Amino acid sequence: MSEENTKTDSAASAEAAVQEQAAPDAQELQLQLEDARSKADEHWNQVLRLQAELENNRRRAERDVENAHKYALDRFTQDLLPVRDSLELALAAIGPDSALDRLREGTELTLKMLTQAMEKYGIREVNPVGQPFNPEQHQAMSMQESTEVAPNCVLAVMQKGYTLNDRLVRPALVVVAKAPATG
Repeated sequence: MSEENTKTDSAASAEAAVQEQAAPDAQELQLQLEDARSKADEHWNQVLRLQAELENNRRRAERDVENAHKYALDRFTQDLLPVRDSLELALAAIGPDSALDRLREGTELTLKMLTQAMEKYGIREVNPVGQPFNPEQHQAMSMQESTEVAPNCVLAVMQKGYTLNDRLVRPALVVVAKAPATG
């Protein structure tokens, strides 16, 4: 009987030793699992941040390329505007005199071709007569009393403005209407 007890005791002690040895392993495994999860979460967050950063860089590059295409003619446009202004002034100076009809026709044709070329490349005129004054597209040169045009509307345009693909290249120089003084 004592031999049987000895075997039982040794089996129990071996089992306790296994449990004792297994218990630290389970805790260690739990710690390793938590550490691995923590690293996985950290790496996942890094992936998300990098993905967002790549998407932002891609959008920024697309916008830069689009702007480069749209506004490459900005300086060229600014150089063309005085030519157009001069043609319009020449037409206004010629007037209805029949002796100058051929000159007027030639100038009108040249102006028409220039206007078509400018429109083809997204250059649009800003001629705001009668429209409300917009400080983002108009530059007020003076104010004048008027009963025909509503106050704060453009009464006359001294020099047309121009946009290139909806971005202002030159503001229109305008005279703004104001209400007549009472009295």
